[in-house]
Amino acid sequence: MDLSIVVPTYNEAPNIAELVTRVASATSGIRAEIVFVDDSTDTTADEIRRVATDAPIPVRLIHRDIPTGGLGGAVMVGFDAATSDVCVVMDGDLQHPPEDIPRLWLRYGVGDVDVVVASRYSGEGTNDGLAGASRVAVSKSATLLTKAMFPGRLKGVTDPMTGFFLIDRRRLDLRTLKPRGFKILLEILARTNLRVAEVPFDFADRNAGESKASFRQGVHFLAQLTMLRFGKMSMFAVIGGLGAVANIAIVWLLARWGVHDIPAMIVAAEITIIANFLLQERFVFQDMKAEASGVWERFAKSFGFNNAEAIVRIPLTALLVSSWHISVVIATAITLALAFVARFLFHALVVYAPSRSRRTGAKTRTREVLEELDEQVMAPGEL
Repeated sequence: MDLSIVVPTYNEAPNIAELVTRVASATSGIRAEIVFVDDSTDTTADEIRRVATDAPIPVRLIHRDIPTGGLGGAVMVGFDAATSDVCVVMDGDLQHPPEDIPRLWLRYGVGDVDVVVASRYSGEGTNDGLAGASRVAVSKSATLLTKAMFPGRLKGVTDPMTGFFLIDRRRLDLRTLKPRGFKILLEILARTNLRVAEVPFDFADRNAGESKASFRQGVHFLAQLTMLRFGKMSMFAVIGGLGAVANIAIVWLLARWGVHDIPAMIVAAEITIIANFLLQERFVFQDMKAEASGVWERFAKSFGFNNAEAIVRIPLTALLVSSWHISVVIATAITLALAFVARFLFHALVVYAPSRSRRTGAKTRTREVLEELDEQVMAPGEL
């Protein structure tokens, strides 16, 4: 078997027959199988069994009465049961077009990567299947936050949240993976050092059934992200916390010396901005400095952003003092807490981002490879 296609399903009975038909057609010339890992409470398992009896490619079913690990756990079960070491993961609702499987297969065949990600945000990819502007905004915001939390491992990955990808399971130690939710690719990339390539795809409309997206899944995602990123972001938070304590202490000390509130906050902010940068260089972003811009450029970006943030934060603090009639110390603590997320995102995505020359070279090579693959896909007889 050349390729095992792992499809986790939850109440997708109306989509099974068309999915199998389209996967079989798309993989003509590739020895492929479909492995359904089903956690459904409807008739999906029965439909899979029915379709499997006369399917043009092997179709296997693993039904789980206890869906341990959610969708991520289902994918792990599929990896373990797959006949081939090369596995494609895709959803069962046809928002991941089976016709793009050969593109993933061809890119993997180049031989220089372990994972091929089908991306909605790379090249000509689209996210048209997301229902409404709010879901588009949520998706892009989640992607931005995720990349900020894992700037090294996700460097060059535009869509770490996708559920459509090809992977060589021999590069994984399944024992180290601890799937907690539905973003299994993120779990894999965050925990394993892999070579990654992307191909663009059009995220389609759901074929049938209801979307599984919900507020509860959003909470699960945030919990998953927090657990994965406990290292770098926690150290950033510790340094930020120390800086906040120092900031408050300086404000308190200057206030006792009779310094006016605004000058006291300015002096405290400048001292802690410089101290935080030095500590972040040493303890948080040390592994990213080699590929980032020079130290003085990093300092200028950090100093400029933090001062711009302070220009907004200090008047807001003064407003809280005058409007809410609280002490300047409490008001300073509130606004510093609000500034934490913005600071982390900016430093991870901008201050310590790879330098422009490296980004340009990587994009050029990726574009050339994708253009070559597009020409191959146009000739299906060569698959």
